[in-house]
Amino acid sequence: MTHDSLLGRDWPELVDRLGGSGAIGALARASGAFRRARGFGDAVDLLRLILAYCLGDKGLRLTAAWAASVGLADVSNVALLKRLRNCGDWLAHLVGHALAQRAPQAARGRLIRIVDGTTVAKAGGAGRGNRLWRVHCAFDVPCERFGFFELTDEKGGETLDRAPVLAGEIRIGDRAYLQPGRIAAVLAAGADVIIRAGWKSARWRDLDGAPFDLVAALRAADRRGHLDRPLALAVKGGPLLTVRLVAIKKPADAVVSARRKARREAQRGGHRLSPQTLTAADWVILVTSLARETFSRDDILALYRLRWRIELAFKRLKSLVGLKGPPGSDVRSARPYLLAHLLLILLLEPLADELEDSPRSAAA
Repeated sequence: MTHDSLLGRDWPELVDRLGGSGAIGALARASGAFRRARGFGDAVDLLRLILAYCLGDKGLRLTAAWAASVGLADVSNVALLKRLRNCGDWLAHLVGHALAQRAPQAARGRLIRIVDGTTVAKAGGAGRGNRLWRVHCAFDVPCERFGFFELTDEKGGETLDRAPVLAGEIRIGDRAYLQPGRIAAVLAAGADVIIRAGWKSARWRDLDGAPFDLVAALRAADRRGHLDRPLALAVKGGPLLTVRLVAIKKPADAVVSARRKARREAQRGGHRLSPQTLTAADWVILVTSLARETFSRDDILALYRLRWRIELAFKRLKSLVGLKGPPGSDVRSARPYLLAHLLLILLLEPLADELEDSPRSAAA
């Protein structure tokens, strides 16, 4: 199966996955993407043409010519661009529909949801500073599927509770998501968390509210090679948040690598490396709400290690579908361009093993 076949002989199957032509048309009309036919048979034809442009490399003029040659639509490249600019909300609704159709069931009563984000450069930018589009994602395990997408510009920050919380889930995030107030919101919604932590990325407190010296605790636990204890995080404008701190000493070779990386980052940033940072580099430091009686220290580490799944999913998103920066800087066309790619990955994921050289099961 190829992208061309998805827009050709396999197109009716993709239409069915999006609810059928009636549902697609209704969403197109409700969002204002399809008010008049004007060269198109219906909204399904418009969707097919939009996807062909966004996922192909022909450009507007050649895509319009292709559409005319196969009897899909009779529109100019200018008319196609105008249609594209009106499709943002429609494509966002279709992405939401594709996500809702396969709401995951948790294994053993718990869903593992990994949250993270990836970026693509805006046209004319190098992918730095304020020249980014940000794709916020949640990846669900064990079903191995994206369960949430949200597209923002560079002002849309990575927040732990951006994806809707499903009661009973275990939400996993890296250091960027050590956000005490938002952790509290996720817990209040009935979920649990496992979040990577840096030694100075939170205001650490003991259970009485006194400042807690995390680095000193790590040094004291060095001989044991692990630390597992209740702790609290200060929450701005709110009560202390009681959590469980789980820290595990890295193997010797990993310690050497982590310290080397810390030194490189300090040199790159032009600042002196502190002894505390060197000590913390020796450890994997995690904050969780999961009870010690139910989840052992090794269980917590094993769960956090699942984060590599979303990194693999990002590579799949960018290589399989070819997610890249949109060709123009106009947000009216750039947004639907990116949403078209997100929609396609949702449609392709169940068929991904047919599109790749080696099946996922063989790599697991």
